[in-house]
Amino acid sequence: MTIPEQIQEHINSHPELKRKDMQELHNIILELMPECQLWFLDGKNSENKTVSNPNIGYGSYTLQYAGGKTRDFYQIGMSANTTGISIYIMNISDKTYLSKTYGAKIGKASVTGYCIKFKALKDINIEALQAAILEGIKD
Repeated sequence: MTIPEQIQEHINSHPELKRKDMQELHNIILELMPECQLWFLDGKNSENKTVSNPNIGYGSYTLQYAGGKTRDFYQIGMSANTTGISIYIMNISDKTYLSKTYGAKIGKASVTGYCIKFKALKDINIEALQAAILEGIKD
């Protein structure tokens, strides 16, 4: 199964309201990043144990670890969780930037160093979310 097929299967596996929100977000992100690399992480480790929620990823950048280690990872991620949806904006080095810049204008969402978490798309300001995503895809 291709990555786009895995992503669509994952989106379709959710209840209707979350599925609609995830599909709309997926479309929005693809409009902002039409040529991006797609990722699908199923949330399982090498022993096939679930260790996180599945993630859909968009774009690519190199993560830098202490000690000089690096690895490629997605710039923007989306994950469904028990209470809603999380958008991960990985490529911002200042971990206070998202909350300072978008926390007050995003709507009913929790904004941390790299994550914007909300219950439903109707609860947030889509334009503010798009602006935050654009910040994460700058080179």
